[in-house]
Amino acid sequence: MSSTLAPSGAPLASSQAETSESVATQTFAALGVAPELIQLLDSRQITEPLPIQAATIPDVLEGRDVCGKAPTGSGKTLAFALPLLMTVKKARPNRPQALILAPTRELAAQIAKELVSLGGPRRVRVQAFYGGVGFGGQLKALRDRVDIAVACPGRLEDLMSSGAIRLGDVETVVVDEADRMADMGFLPAVKRILDATTPDRQTLLFSATLDGDVDELIRLYQRHPVRHAIEADLAELARMTHRFHAVDHEQRPQLCAELVAKHDSTIIFVRTRHGAERLARQLDRSGVRAVAIHGDRSQQQRDRALAQFRAGQARALVATDVAARGIHVEEVNCVIHYDFPADSKDYVHRSGRTARAGSSGTVVSFVLPEQHRAVHVLCRDLGLDAELIGVNAASAVRAVRGSGSGSSYRGSSSRRPQSFGQGQGQGQGRGQGQGQGQRDSQGRGQRDGQGRGQGQYQGARAGRVAGRGGAGSRSRSTMRNRPPAA
Repeated sequence: MSSTLAPSGAPLASSQAETSESVATQTFAALGVAPELIQLLDSRQITEPLPIQAATIPDVLEGRDVCGKAPTGSGKTLAFALPLLMTVKKARPNRPQALILAPTRELAAQIAKELVSLGGPRRVRVQAFYGGVGFGGQLKALRDRVDIAVACPGRLEDLMSSGAIRLGDVETVVVDEADRMADMGFLPAVKRILDATTPDRQTLLFSATLDGDVDELIRLYQRHPVRHAIEADLAELARMTHRFHAVDHEQRPQLCAELVAKHDSTIIFVRTRHGAERLARQLDRSGVRAVAIHGDRSQQQRDRALAQFRAGQARALVATDVAARGIHVEEVNCVIHYDFPADSKDYVHRSGRTARAGSSGTVVSFVLPEQHRAVHVLCRDLGLDAELIGVNAASAVRAVRGSGSGSSYRGSSSRRPQSFGQGQGQGQGRGQGQGQGQRDSQGRGQRDGQGRGQGQYQGARAGRVAGRGGAGSRSRSTMRNRPPAA
């Protein structure tokens, strides 16, 4: 971890040893947090500040602009929530005093919930503003008074254009998960929103990365920010069991259902909204209750899905990366990367849904044939000691043909592709002889079921010859060209 004061855009000098020592000895009281807030934290068994909190809270309380680089789950919310609750003034109707920008509805709702739970003694009014719900309740809250507004950029711009909210009184702006804002294309909206606030505001920015578009935001909208960098805690990854399963597309739904049945509470990450809906239906048909959240679902639907998952009514939560941003669920036993993550940052973020608060958890990644190289790169970048479990169907064909005496398939025999595990029965069925003395069918059944799966040659010579031709070759072609399961 490094921390230093530098003009925006200037290189940072490392002070890791000094900062780490000072952070280790800090308490919330020493950071300047108000006693009534410390009491509330104590009631929740939060007694010591996390590194990002210890590093940033004093600077925020002094009114400085702060730029914090920290991974998801590092405690950023309290890092800005505690100072805001202590310094925010009472607002006028439709004119909040503080603004927090978040990329997703779930994250905005989570931040607002945290602020409300801590803001009672100070009577701070907090309201979340995001799409997917009606305007009525949000407009009423603005008319009554909102001291701290927590908003997604899209809904906030709608309110601004209608004149329902005015940002001229905003004295503090927090841009949370700025890197995700950039990934989702929100930075132009963020800039327009910042331009609508008072020029001498305090600007706090938190992000997992500080380069590219995020760095431009820092240069344009922060004044000599204090920069703090908290690197990802790879010790958390060490508490997880990491498994990489080599699979084909059609194997994934059944394997996924088996893993959920084994681990129970599981979050499954997919790439697309359509993929989330399809997998949830497939799991339901397999007897595993699953719910899905993604961008096409209304906020009410997303809230209902999360409530069912938290209550144990659904054993699996299928989510896209964007929709999952900000989800906080206790006691998640397993995370499944149904679609392999784009990079190590996404792997860490997704996997961080399990093994929280010192507990353990299991992380399973499904690896398609063209993704084998990506596994090696990921493990190298994160220092993981793992290997692929099993082989995909195409590799199984090559392994069996090359060995002649048994499969080189690594892992449980239940994971062997069906075309090889049941070869003997299928061969006999095709020949229709079933041991009744028909040389052709008997030879073909032994060839398909035993010669290919076990390397044994138990049929007569004529039978083996028959197995190589005609129906035998057609059966191999049929297995290779079978369409994937829906």
